[in-house]
Amino acid sequence: MSHPSPTPLSGFGLGLRVPHYAEFIETQQPVDFVEAISENFMVEGGRPLDVLTRVRERYPVALHGVSMNIGSADRVNADYLRRLRRLADRIEPIWVSDHLSWTGIDGFNSHDLLPLPYTRQALDIVASNVHAAQDALGRPLLLENPSTYLHFADGMGEAAFIGELCTRTGCYLLLDVNNIYVSATNHGLDPDDWLRWLPLDRVRQIHLAGHSQGRDMLVDTHDAPVPDPVWALYARFVERLGDVAVMIERDDHIPPLHELLDELAHARAITTDVRRAA
Repeated sequence: MSHPSPTPLSGFGLGLRVPHYAEFIETQQPVDFVEAISENFMVEGGRPLDVLTRVRERYPVALHGVSMNIGSADRVNADYLRRLRRLADRIEPIWVSDHLSWTGIDGFNSHDLLPLPYTRQALDIVASNVHAAQDALGRPLLLENPSTYLHFADGMGEAAFIGELCTRTGCYLLLDVNNIYVSATNHGLDPDDWLRWLPLDRVRQIHLAGHSQGRDMLVDTHDAPVPDPVWALYARFVERLGDVAVMIERDDHIPPLHELLDELAHARAITTDVRRAA
């Protein structure tokens, strides 16, 4: 079943986090959209849903999930999709996104984004799950590239896998630039070569975030400001994109809102400078 494509949004936004609820509700902030974690609001009522409803009165909202389990051989949970559809119908988001990963099996949720082997068998499973999810939600999905910490010996490259998935399912992309940098660094890959294989015309949203240095690898912690190498990678490919929604993502060590707005202003400045030079 085909679904209307998400209308491109050229703008800059932030994630909706608990410490900033009041500021988003009480004062108009200089953002073009807000991204909300879907699972935090997939409830019948109460304060979380009231907050999101009031935020939606001021800003366009994107819904971003962390446990759709789109890569699972168990298929996507039908009750999860029903609850997400109910939330989406109420909020009318600009789009719904989740991660190209699996999160559990046999009813167990690992609460982590587990890596997929980029094989034909995995592609068949993911494509079937994406079709089922899009039909249940009545809208196309945006899928985000995850950070990875191991590399499977067999299969196609990640970008080629993503490209074929878009072709087979009509899904779109949420491109996390930090995740590209983390995965490429961990596996000794060239992020620019990775991007050359990606269908950039399917990108509708960008995440910019920070990471941490683990013992042997970079770790996608999203608990620090966007570092210079991630800014540089973003600047190298932003001119190749059309209208796209760009977002600063912080999931831990949440700073005051003005610090995130300063980072967002830097993203705006980079985008303006790069496109003016082009």
